[in-house]
Amino acid sequence: MADQLDSFISAYGEGFAYSFDNDILLNWYPRRIIERTALSASVLELGVGHGYSTQRFARHFSRTVVVDGSAAIIEKFRSEHPDCAAQIVESYFESFQTDERFDVIVMGFVLEHVADPDLILRRFKRFLAPGGRCFVAVPNGESMHRQLGHLAGLLDDMMSLGQGDIELGHLRQYSKSTLHEQLEAAGYSVRSIEGIFLKPFTTAQLQALELSPAITQALCQLGVNYPELSCALLAEAELV
Repeated sequence: MADQLDSFISAYGEGFAYSFDNDILLNWYPRRIIERTALSASVLELGVGHGYSTQRFARHFSRTVVVDGSAAIIEKFRSEHPDCAAQIVESYFESFQTDERFDVIVMGFVLEHVADPDLILRRFKRFLAPGGRCFVAVPNGESMHRQLGHLAGLLDDMMSLGQGDIELGHLRQYSKSTLHEQLEAAGYSVRSIEGIFLKPFTTAQLQALELSPAITQALCQLGVNYPELSCALLAEAELV
């Protein structure tokens, strides 16, 4: 399993074809979590990934613990961010153990990767402190640009995995309804689901437009109220 996780490390560098999307998505959703969470909170994050959120959380919150099963991705992050205050634990999500309870658990673009997302959601409930919240970010298979591609005859099935998904190790797509259903079935009460980045066109088309940072930020802000059309989804949930 470790070799399988490490095999996706090439998709976590700047040379990745979809780093444009990642830069937007992975900088936006941590900001939304920070805006809605006290700075004194303790945070448990699943996955180092590209490191955007880990850096931000470690700078803002009183305690940040990150769990990741890939030694290669952890080493890459530590070499690039040697001063990061986050505690990084090398462990598979399925076997992680701790007596600590956290105010916030963040599953940022994790559930589309794992073999059994229901197991992960149920298992990590035990690590939430009373009154704690779980934030879950996932790609949206019914986003505006995918719907447009479908209507234009370029995408037969909106829930199919694209090349970028495959390179990142994605196993599934989500919609607002399937995310909501999965969270509720795992024993969470969904407080809200918002959109992350209203993406009207393909990555290549957006890059060709050379949009200003102000427009890109506006598309992120616009997406908050239009989750069904946004590139990705951010759910906030608590225990039932």
